[in-house]
Amino acid sequence: MLVDINAYVGHWPFKQLHYNHCSSLLERMDKFGVGLSIVSNLNGIFYKNTQSANEELYAEISSDQRFRDRFIPFAIINPIYAGWKGDFDTCVHTMGMRGIRLYPLYHDYDLTNPSCIELVNMARENDIPVAFSTRIVDSRQRSWMDLEREWDLEDIVPIIREVPDAKYLILNVANSTRLNEEETELIRSADVLFDTSGRSMNAFGELIGIFGKNKFAFGTHSPILDYLTGLLRIESLRTDEASEEDKELMRSGNAKRMLGML
Repeated sequence: MLVDINAYVGHWPFKQLHYNHCSSLLERMDKFGVGLSIVSNLNGIFYKNTQSANEELYAEISSDQRFRDRFIPFAIINPIYAGWKGDFDTCVHTMGMRGIRLYPLYHDYDLTNPSCIELVNMARENDIPVAFSTRIVDSRQRSWMDLEREWDLEDIVPIIREVPDAKYLILNVANSTRLNEEETELIRSADVLFDTSGRSMNAFGELIGIFGKNKFAFGTHSPILDYLTGLLRIESLRTDEASEEDKELMRSGNAKRMLGML
C-alpha cells in the first residue's frame, strides 16, 4: 500500500486545479493504488483566518465514510493570528487532525518567531508532525501578488535547531539542498521525513546516501503536481541505491511510523 504524505484539497488563486476535492482525489488514489493520503486545505494559505479552511476540510471529510477511512487531515495554523492556540486545540483534540502545516512565507513570520517555536513545541507535546513546504507552485509563473522567493532546504533548519525533538515533514523540496556539516547532522539526527514530490528529488539516490533510507516517503503534492513522478522516483532507484525493503519503507513504512500507525 502507498501512503501519500503531501496532498491537498481546495483552490489556488492563480492557477486552475483539477482533482482538488475529496471525491476526485479519492478517484486518483484508487487509480494509482494509494491507500491513505495526508491532506490539507489549500484555502488556508490565503484565508486571513486559517481555521475557516480547517473547518471546511473537517466538514468535507466528515461527509463520507470513505473519506474518513482514507484521508488523514492536517490543520493549517498561523501562529501570529489571534486565537491560534484555540485553533490548535480544536483541530487536534476535537476534529482529530493528525498534524499541522505551517506557511511562514505566506503568513509573514520567521521560523524563530516565539509563537512559531511555541506552536512546534505544542505539536511535539501532542506527538504530531509539523509540515513545511519549500515550494507550493513554480515561482517562474507567478502573479504579481504571489511570493517573490521560495525556500532552500537550509531555510527550515532554524526551527529544527530550536525544537530538535519534534517530528517534521519537509515537502516539495524544489531548490537547493546544500547544507553545511552541522546542518546535515542536525537533520540526520532529527525525526524528519522528506516527500518525493519535489524537483530536487531528481538526485534521489544521492540524497538517500546523505540522509538515510528512513528519511524519505512517497508524496505527490497533488493536485498541483502530477500524480506519478513522486512514485517513479522510488521505483526507479537502482539496487545499489535501495533494496526492495527500503522501497517499501518509502512507499508506506516511514510514513506509518511517523504517524504512529505501526
